[in-house]
Amino acid sequence: MKIGNLCLYIVIVIILGHGTKGVFELLSGWRRTRENLPFKDRVADTYSDVMVSYTMTSSLYFIAFGMGASPFTNIEAVKVFCQNMCVSILLNYFYIFSFFGSCLVFAGQLEQNRYHSIFCCKIPSAEYLERKPVWFQTMMSDGHQHTSHHETDPYQNHFIQHFLREHYNEWITNIYVKPFVVILYLIYASFSFMGCLQISDGANIINLLASESPSVSYALIQQKYFSNYSPVIGFYIYEPLEYWNGTVQEDLKTLSHGFNTVSWIEQYYQYLRVGNISTTNKSDFISILQSSFLKKSEFQHFKNDIIFSKAGDENNIIASRMYLVARTSENTQREVVELLEKLRPLSLIQSIKFIVFNPTFVFMDHYGLSVTMPVLISGFGILLVLILTFFLVIHPLGNFWLILSVTSIELGVLGLMTLWNVDMDCISILCLIYTLNFAIDHCAPLLYTFVLATEHTRTQCIKNSLQEHGTAILQNITSFFIGLVPLLFVPSNLTFTLFKCLLLTSSCTLLHCFVILPVFLTFFPPSKKHHKKKKRAKRKEREEIECIEIQENPDHVTAV
Repeated sequence: MKIGNLCLYIVIVIILGHGTKGVFELLSGWRRTRENLPFKDRVADTYSDVMVSYTMTSSLYFIAFGMGASPFTNIEAVKVFCQNMCVSILLNYFYIFSFFGSCLVFAGQLEQNRYHSIFCCKIPSAEYLERKPVWFQTMMSDGHQHTSHHETDPYQNHFIQHFLREHYNEWITNIYVKPFVVILYLIYASFSFMGCLQISDGANIINLLASESPSVSYALIQQKYFSNYSPVIGFYIYEPLEYWNGTVQEDLKTLSHGFNTVSWIEQYYQYLRVGNISTTNKSDFISILQSSFLKKSEFQHFKNDIIFSKAGDENNIIASRMYLVARTSENTQREVVELLEKLRPLSLIQSIKFIVFNPTFVFMDHYGLSVTMPVLISGFGILLVLILTFFLVIHPLGNFWLILSVTSIELGVLGLMTLWNVDMDCISILCLIYTLNFAIDHCAPLLYTFVLATEHTRTQCIKNSLQEHGTAILQNITSFFIGLVPLLFVPSNLTFTLFKCLLLTSSCTLLHCFVILPVFLTFFPPSKKHHKKKKRAKRKEREEIECIEIQENPDHVTAV
């Protein structure tokens, strides 16, 4: 799979995750409205309930990927991906806001007039359906034949909603379950921290190859048996030099110091020493090189390493090349990067103009930034979330919990993917940027519903939050999991890396939304005692008013 096609598939998967989140939230908000209301009021209530949070998360998506699309990003694949994501986020938002909202209006009209949502025909009466086969009843029923259309909350009958309300909420908030959840989180944090300490700075070239290609076998054998040698580095001199000059010869030896060289220059100098031949000027040096040295059978392969030019009767060497191989330890990749960092600055300050290159350098150039870049982008993204939510949300504890949750998910994905043998390449960087947005998209509605709730206890508040948003979160993550399944059938290690990262992103978010946050929020701030005090104060004030009214109306008391 090509990098461009893979980036396109990543965009589709991420838009699937964000877009279906908006769809499921709108559907959830629509189902929470009363069915006896006019469809215009139902649509208005749905938009006021959902679109504020969806607008905020879409804005955060756009800003986060906008940072990746900015000129500050020096990895072209990341920049192109982020540019496509910004366009896709805008189109997706306007699609949800306009077209899908219009579909809700159309569905509301059909439902209000008792028309079938698929066949657009009048729904038969219950008596008529009872006389028909079961398959006909299933297809033509509106799902409310045995319930009242004036039911306050018809969404309560949804099977996921029923499961969360009747079973899961009671189980996760049970006092005997909470210690196990705390232990689970400590294990999660320990493995995440351990993985973050083992981050490998750079991508394995095997991840960029097709799974069954011969190049993978070559790379594995190279790493297994010859990993103590760096790749063959081409050393290209692209200007005429006075090779016969002793100073130039010493400069070339200095530059190649520490390398095993395959060079026509060293072989030629050795040939001159063995033959006791002196070449103190240009004409002798080039004449012996062409007429004697390159004519020998053992040195003929050096002809392709020297470029001659002829100006009149005089020959010149305008360019040449040699090859360098460095002896390294087991950490070959890091040492090769260090060699590059030493050689390339020398090409700018030395009198000899040269270029060093190997095809693998294309992938090694960004290794030094692979670890720092996602950490900086993620840290700046978390700071940006804090600033934006400070202006958009009135409760500061909501911001605090959101930052903690996003940080926990981000570090969890980073650490666990390292333990799963995922290196820091361009794909993992993109997924780490997306993890920030995915976590906000799912945790923010749950947290803000909790901190703004006015129930008597924290346990009741988290139960209501899960009932309100749990169904949409579960539906969206399930759809996201299904969207990842095709990645397993693509014979590419890079694609499998994408699958690992996105699977960890969705799994860590699901763990926090349904296990960790529902337990931790029950014994950490915000406290709900002030709501009790307010209700007691209102009740006491109401009782005092009633007593005053009774004292002012003694006849009323006598009559009673």
